[in-house]
Amino acid sequence: MSEYCIGDGMEVTLHFTVKLEDETVVDSTRDKAPATFQVGDGNLPPGFEAPLKDMTDGETGRFTITPEHGFGQHNPQNVQRLPRDQFDDDLEVGTMMSFTDPGGGELPGVIAEIDERNVDVDFNHPLAGRTLTFEVEVIEVRPATTH
Repeated sequence: MSEYCIGDGMEVTLHFTVKLEDETVVDSTRDKAPATFQVGDGNLPPGFEAPLKDMTDGETGRFTITPEHGFGQHNPQNVQRLPRDQFDDDLEVGTMMSFTDPGGGELPGVIAEIDERNVDVDFNHPLAGRTLTFEVEVIEVRPATTH
């Protein structure tokens, strides 16, 4: 049993599984190496970090993460209508594509609707608006080492 608990300044190694409402697994470390992160480093959304506070080595938990604490609500303003002629002919609804944002960065978007003249692209996070189940098994908690 560790003397350390999950909190600020701690490095945590754990296995996790994220599931949708219907128990579909969206992401998991179960079939690979566990994840290691520093509390507050931005690798986990704050809503996923908060329920882990005060857990220690060997503990497991199952938490419900609401959209407000996960990836936000689905925002209709994040769906953009673009001219059909900017796309290839073999376009399909549900395809994820990469776009360039005004700042020159990469922005993933999902093709939501296609008609003869327009294509609607959804730039919301794919998990926006979803209530998620976050299952964790804490392997090790230790003070973070600064490099």
